[in-house]
Amino acid sequence: MNVSRRLIPATATAAAVSLGLVALSACSGSSSASDKADGKLHVVASFYPMQFLAQEIGGGNVSVTNLTKPGVEPHDLELSPRQTASLSQADAIVYLKGLQPAVDEAIAQSGVKHTVDAASLTSLEDHGTEVDGHDHSTSDNHSHSEGEAGADPHIWLDPVKYAEVAKGVNKTLAAADPAHKAEYQKNTDALVKELGALDTKFETGLKNRTSDTFITTHAAFGYLAERYGLTEEAISGIDPETEPSAARVKELHKLAKTHHVSTVFFETIASPDTAKTLAGDLGVTTGVLDPLEGISDKSKGDDYFEVMESNLAALQKALGSQ
Repeated sequence: MNVSRRLIPATATAAAVSLGLVALSACSGSSSASDKADGKLHVVASFYPMQFLAQEIGGGNVSVTNLTKPGVEPHDLELSPRQTASLSQADAIVYLKGLQPAVDEAIAQSGVKHTVDAASLTSLEDHGTEVDGHDHSTSDNHSHSEGEAGADPHIWLDPVKYAEVAKGVNKTLAAADPAHKAEYQKNTDALVKELGALDTKFETGLKNRTSDTFITTHAAFGYLAERYGLTEEAISGIDPETEPSAARVKELHKLAKTHHVSTVFFETIASPDTAKTLAGDLGVTTGVLDPLEGISDKSKGDDYFEVMESNLAALQKALGSQ
């Protein structure tokens, strides 16, 4: 995936990994749940959407450590030697390959048997600054996507794809802790059902709308746009820190007028400056559309479902849903 930014040099990453592994040289890598003092399955999650799945599926049988602190942009994560060391002690690891290169490098050298890559549990597509979720009967059945296209990792913003990932995480936790397999399955079934209800809320909540097009800071909502027949116009591409070209800004001005765009969305973690400047130039309002890469005190909700429902309300208002 072409989403890496401010990457740690390979030599630095390797050094950090080596330091972490040396610190644990007396350990045998990944120990079983029964070897832990609290008797729980110790799971390491790379960032919030993976943490949420592990906690919801694992329930009281797991202890989950999130490598990405609240308020930190996941792409920018740099692992400390202590965090690297914690990977080798994990019973299971849940991550999304390609989103955080430093994490990918450390996991590859951790030696943990029960590791699951969310990107392998559902289909990924290349998305650019424009993702048109309408059916154009293209030969590959993918939506129209333009501008600096790259493999889009934001699968958790589509409740259907997120449910597919949940099922795969369930299998990994069950393999790591067979004694609680039935409980993990029960929790997964409940989570998948709740995600199905969320999908229905989005589908019905966005049916009667006056516009299909929304503008957001970066191309995080492509899968959501495809799922519900919307068109995402992003100021920048998959990478939220990429500065838009003058041509792209000019294009957005034209698109906003043509499609009667009323709102330019910004995020809770990334800088809102570009979105606010564009909104001011267009004479429209701003709003928050949260890509849910982390939960912080600025989030409009305390967990995945609350923030997703806040996103739905924001889209309904911007698109004139009734």
